[in-house]
Amino acid sequence: MNRKELDPEKSPKAAFGQLLRRLRDERGWTQDELGERTGCSGTHISAVETGRRPPTRRFAASADRALGTGDRLQRQSQAVRQTALLEGFPEYVRHESRAAEIRLYEVGVIPGLLQTPEYAAVLAESAVRRGMITPDQANERVMLVAERQSALIRTPPPLILVVLDESCIRRPIGGSAVMDAQLASLVKFAELPNTVLQVAPYDMGEHRPFDLPLYILTLPDRQLLSYAESAHRGHLERESTFVLPLLAAYHQLQAEARSQASSVAMISQLRKGTP
Repeated sequence: MNRKELDPEKSPKAAFGQLLRRLRDERGWTQDELGERTGCSGTHISAVETGRRPPTRRFAASADRALGTGDRLQRQSQAVRQTALLEGFPEYVRHESRAAEIRLYEVGVIPGLLQTPEYAAVLAESAVRRGMITPDQANERVMLVAERQSALIRTPPPLILVVLDESCIRRPIGGSAVMDAQLASLVKFAELPNTVLQVAPYDMGEHRPFDLPLYILTLPDRQLLSYAESAHRGHLERESTFVLPLLAAYHQLQAEARSQASSVAMISQLRKGTP
């Protein structure tokens, strides 16, 4: 029997299909046997495993119940449905959930890992009004923010280092109440024992090494990954050799940015309405 080989790096559908097949093989079940346990046909299982049919939320939930995998397949299936996300980002999120160290640099908006639900919802709703995404995709974006944040509540927690361009904290999003709650949340984030929060002020000028958002992960085996994006494209770099220069530049950024104490003071002044 010829089996189609899947490259899980090719697409979210391929990654889901490869995982489903591996879990089924581990239990020694045929596609028909898994189909009986999930209320569908073996042909349907085959189509999902080979990436010809995307997994629905309902299918992923029934497969998790049949295989006894908690919500693993449901979480994996979300990447398939997140068609509004840029290329490489769903894979980045999977690595982020197990990273030992997370370094973020963001411009213009608060990064997802630090967004309040209200702030995230305003951004998603704005994208819907502009016709960039559908309401369902907006809901997926807001859910992804919550899921990414919940994935960081683990033992031991990851070290999270964040540098925000000053535009992130000065750009009003969603009105004064939403923005004040978001700034208050940043202050609380900075108080955690596993976090560092800094602001890169406007007057850094040419000393700022990055013009676009950048995320750098250190995985438990010390492998480095980076993710960078523009308005229309995202790129996940998996080769540590190419990430090392970015890490060095990030260290330079941290050295030039305000200290955490100064950054928190700056955010607190904004909350009080002072420049």
